[in-house]
Amino acid sequence: MRTFADVHKALQAYYPSETTRHRYGLDHMYRLLEHLGNPHQNLTVVHVAGTSGKTSTAYYTAALLQGAGKRVGLTISPHVDEVNERVQIDLSPMPEAKFAARFAIFLKLVASSGVMPNYFELFLAFALWEFAAQQVDYAVVEVGIGGLLDSSNVFDDPRKVCIITDIGYDHMNVLGSTLPEIAAQKTGIIQLHNPVFCYRQEPAVTTAIEHQAATKQADLHTLTRVPAMAMLPTLPLFQQRNFGLALTAVRYIAERDQLRMPEGRHLETVARTYIPARMETHTIDGKTVILDAAHNPQKFEALLASLHAQYGDTPVAALVRLGPHLDGRRAAGSAKQLVHGVQHVIVTSLPSDEGVDAAGYESFEVIADARSAFTALLKRPEPILVVAGSFYVLNHIRPLVRGRTATTA
Repeated sequence: MRTFADVHKALQAYYPSETTRHRYGLDHMYRLLEHLGNPHQNLTVVHVAGTSGKTSTAYYTAALLQGAGKRVGLTISPHVDEVNERVQIDLSPMPEAKFAARFAIFLKLVASSGVMPNYFELFLAFALWEFAAQQVDYAVVEVGIGGLLDSSNVFDDPRKVCIITDIGYDHMNVLGSTLPEIAAQKTGIIQLHNPVFCYRQEPAVTTAIEHQAATKQADLHTLTRVPAMAMLPTLPLFQQRNFGLALTAVRYIAERDQLRMPEGRHLETVARTYIPARMETHTIDGKTVILDAAHNPQKFEALLASLHAQYGDTPVAALVRLGPHLDGRRAAGSAKQLVHGVQHVIVTSLPSDEGVDAAGYESFEVIADARSAFTALLKRPEPILVVAGSFYVLNHIRPLVRGRTATTA
């Protein structure tokens, strides 16, 4: 293998199918890691779970540890542009040729293991294997789905640091239909004596976190507000929250492991870490175009609050995709979040028209083709244009944005 095209061709055997997509557990992962020499046991891990803010918090955690002078591995899911984003060293995805060459070696090991991992298991194992080979000082690992039975929940080192971001309704077909059920799954990453960092959330979530922490005799650190040092004007509101959580966790690690934390201007530089598709801002034909992976009511609410804080009452038009990953009730909930802050909405797909009607839009249109929808968005008179709703729509739109961008913020 030499190119990403070669990698994607090899990956076809691991794409989700009727026989693999519902597998949810740790047996395959443990067997594969054992065949690989248990690379995860040689890593000092920061494990990030939650519903909103996982990826951003993982990026900030890695950036802060790198700013403290350490070599850091970062694995996130899903990737935005290319698969090498799932295997980063010091916030740099592996170069194409190196990624392809190492992945070819890795696939031979997988083939000899007798284990047929799914797509997520494959990339997670590859990341851990590569991090161990490159002898990173810390590995920041983002959970895929949930936590308790997620393939990443293989770390039993008491030194593992757990970060639990804001929890909401997420993957209800797998994790449960109530917040206590979902929170119990996500807090399942907490193992014996782990230090744990989270914000105080609604009672059902906080209770679940406290219960799991007590059961595992964990060292729970609950933040009641965003730390003042994280309230940087360069950050959107929701990113201040994510940065503050990461900063608190890494300050603990720095004290424990005798690291020198970045401060002052260095800290502000870390806060400007590029995180793809998280209020990613571009300028096209004099208009501000914002790309964001928000796709549920909780994330839309955070996005709109940040837009209002940064741009005030400046008119906004949005291109969104609300399905088919959402049921009708949750699609309607997402739509309702947009009503109060967006003047016009272009929808690329929906489970049904009912979700939009229930939201009471006065100005909306449905354009099934994402490219055509983006062209229509650029013709809108509003000065702020937002593209959100899932990585599916962003994967279609981002190449179009990059082809027309004048500047990137």
